[in-house]
Amino acid sequence: MPSDIEIARKAKMQRISKLAAEKLGIAEEHLEPYGHYKAKVSLDYIESLKDRPDGKLILVTAISPTPPGEGKTTTTVGLGDALHHIGKRAMICIREPSLGPVFGMKGGATGGGHAQVVPMEDINLHFTGDFSAIALANNLLAALIDNHIHHGNPLDIDVRRIVWKRVMDMNDRALREITVALGGTNNGFPRQDGFDIVVASEVMAIFCLATSLDDLKNRLGNIVVAYTRTRTPVYARDLNAQGAMAVLLHKAFAPNLVQTLENTPAFIHGGPFANIAHGCNSVIATKTALKLADYVVTEAGFGADLGAEKFINIKCRKSGLWPAAAVVVTTVRALKYHGGADLKTITLENLQALDKGVANLEQHVDNVQRVYGLPCVVAINHFTSDTEAEIAMIKTRMAALGVKTVSATHWADGGKGAADLAKEVVKLCENKSAPVFVYDDQDTLWDKATKIAQKVYRASGISADAKLRAQINQLQESGYGHYPVCIAKTQYSFSTDAQLRGAPEGHMINIREVRLAAGAEFVVMVCGDIMTMPGLPKTPSASHIDLVDGKVVGLN
Repeated sequence: MPSDIEIARKAKMQRISKLAAEKLGIAEEHLEPYGHYKAKVSLDYIESLKDRPDGKLILVTAISPTPPGEGKTTTTVGLGDALHHIGKRAMICIREPSLGPVFGMKGGATGGGHAQVVPMEDINLHFTGDFSAIALANNLLAALIDNHIHHGNPLDIDVRRIVWKRVMDMNDRALREITVALGGTNNGFPRQDGFDIVVASEVMAIFCLATSLDDLKNRLGNIVVAYTRTRTPVYARDLNAQGAMAVLLHKAFAPNLVQTLENTPAFIHGGPFANIAHGCNSVIATKTALKLADYVVTEAGFGADLGAEKFINIKCRKSGLWPAAAVVVTTVRALKYHGGADLKTITLENLQALDKGVANLEQHVDNVQRVYGLPCVVAINHFTSDTEAEIAMIKTRMAALGVKTVSATHWADGGKGAADLAKEVVKLCENKSAPVFVYDDQDTLWDKATKIAQKVYRASGISADAKLRAQINQLQESGYGHYPVCIAKTQYSFSTDAQLRGAPEGHMINIREVRLAAGAEFVVMVCGDIMTMPGLPKTPSASHIDLVDGKVVGLN
């Protein structure tokens, strides 16, 4: 079989101006092209759509990720193409890939096989420069903090209590803990600092949750960057940073329009990770798509315990969005892995391992149906090694939960391979579901985290040392208790132990760090050994990526 990049290169892409006009009714004057096949849609045009009715929003989520992969983005793209295939006016909304996983372990994030968004190379690499703009805005603020201290520190910032980190869009464990401003008095005051990856930054979260340029600028000003010696918070607006940061971001804030291999329109905009951030594409892209199409397919990062939970409790709570239906993606091989099967044998029929591993899927489906209150369908991303007996077992177990299971072949067959899935999704969208949240706004921060742990992760509860409990209580008393909670933890398990597969219950979720994101308007609770600056694996994807005869190879 040809590789993803080989398939993408054979795509018959439409010029973005033609696609925008014919599929979405957007005139060329409302586009800012970045070459022939990608463009930003102007914010003025987006504002003109506000009185149009909204289409149906479809959330694609998945089981807990495994080394064999599940194909959530591939299914999102395939479903969008399938909706077009059955005659529906559809659009896709997904996140932008981060260079960290592209050159690290995960690879690209544009789908796979015959269910991809294109131009694949552009999207997976620098795209339209959004992540660069976010990094620059973040690091400008960091520079302004150190500059303020160097020039007398009139705000009386306590250098021991600076909470704002620098960022870069690449995995680099050596930058997690560093010392800055060495080399003498001309370089400032030495202090301990560190880097996060761009997708974990509060600027990324603000970028994806803001509803307008004014909202963006206001949120940037509300960022808490440090504390004084009397523990008074210092905001970005105290440094007069929000205006310059907004200038760096205002072009990036317009959504990016591209297409699938089958010329289905797609917005790709924003890209917070779901294990260390809130895991959803931008609110402005999703809301715009709903004005332009009857069905909008979007995805939330990683499994339904992380991305979908944050999609519901942060993005939907803040924006007023609500999905009409959800798709839970799985593969037979991934469920066998959750049941204890060795990676070397997962292509072999193993009903015993599958029987045990389906528990992971059952728990995610239960969360989607009962905890989030969404009608859903299970999509089996089909592999040729899947056997009839294995698929029958999954269907039987899901039927017991009142959920239909559809096997889809979009990777090999494109949109037509997911036509049955699309038909089932359209049926589900006919049923109205009211918003259901895991916790209430008035719950304390501690109770919010406890409810997520117990209801979604099936944990016995949460724990934290006395110092951290005091920090959480201080945030509560300081007026941030009404904020949603964003749990940062491993994506590989319902627990904080990445090696604990399946559907563990009764474990404890230990919180080891708490971060206030006052501009994004949520509180991050870091659990287990999750890092907000990932490292590279022993054999990173970068070792396989090359430029041969002027062409990129090894990018998947």
